[in-house]
Amino acid sequence: MTTSSSALPQGIGRIRTTKPRTPGAKSVTQSYSAVSKVIREMGLLKRTRWFYGMLAAGLIVALGGAITGFILLGDSWFQLLIAAALGVIFTQFAFIAHEASHRQVLESGPGNDRLGRFLAAGVVGMSYSWWMTKHTKHHVNPNKMGKDPDIDFDTISFTEEDARKQTGLLALITRKQGYLFFPLLTFEGYNLHFRSIKSLFTRQPIKGRWVEFTMITVRFAIYLGAIFWLLPLGMAFAFIAVQMAVFGVYMGASFAPNHKGMPIIPADVKMDFFSKQVLTSRNVSGGWWASALMGGLNYQVEHHLFPSMPRPHLARAREIIREHCQNLEVPYTETTLIKSYGIVIDYLNRVGLQARDPFDCPLVNQFRRV
Repeated sequence: MTTSSSALPQGIGRIRTTKPRTPGAKSVTQSYSAVSKVIREMGLLKRTRWFYGMLAAGLIVALGGAITGFILLGDSWFQLLIAAALGVIFTQFAFIAHEASHRQVLESGPGNDRLGRFLAAGVVGMSYSWWMTKHTKHHVNPNKMGKDPDIDFDTISFTEEDARKQTGLLALITRKQGYLFFPLLTFEGYNLHFRSIKSLFTRQPIKGRWVEFTMITVRFAIYLGAIFWLLPLGMAFAFIAVQMAVFGVYMGASFAPNHKGMPIIPADVKMDFFSKQVLTSRNVSGGWWASALMGGLNYQVEHHLFPSMPRPHLARAREIIREHCQNLEVPYTETTLIKSYGIVIDYLNRVGLQARDPFDCPLVNQFRRV
């Protein structure tokens, strides 16, 4: 069953384990085990090193071309086009790092971690361990209050409870946060870099802490050194601003359609794995071009059900999972990319209305009540 996510409730309240209505049919859990067996027998969990090899080679060529263009252009405002291109290229490398963290790329876990750490820290400039910790928690409990870090307050309020807590300037932002969402994403690149690097200075145990710190330090030394050496000061700052803005918007615009505006699971509600992953995830239609644009994140339902499935196999798995959901009468949500953004903006605006009016005067409100 394919539905629009706008048809699903924003707060799902009391939930029972989803079961098929057909008398004598298997439970969702038993049926999921059966569909998992089908997925494995079809070889959809097998690695596709040829695909990631070709993708990596293409990105390396693109990065080399951007670096060559940067050197040849010299003191020119056309450098901002190179900056925008780098924002896209770094995001594409981040997609592969994300897939490596899910064991989608290579056969061995340590091999995936080494690849992911190099791409995240050495190429993109973010802590791989920080991402792994944060993203693993999200996958275990997507859209669950108190469990999913992706819906924690961070300038944007994703739940009405967080929106009600905001005061002053944050309340003003929150009340219009849907309209401000994409403009705010221009700063998301700085936020991701800062939070991930900050995590390396905490006292909690971090695997590969000094390896990542060294990689990130070398990466920024080379990157910033080249920019400020070859470009005038003002142009250098403009170059960085454009690259970071494109990176932030691209990252945010790729991950936002996945769960934002889908049902929020209360902290005290327990759900079976299949229902939890499907009901909180939204696919984006478009096929191969959407997959190339979003790094496979457009198949969010399939990705959450089978996180280690390589990107090229997600489209085939979609057909199986859609039929499985239809048989179980579990809503399967898919919409276009543009409509998904509209849903996200509308949802954030509705949540934002719960924020306190920053211009309310408590004394005036007291007299009004009298």
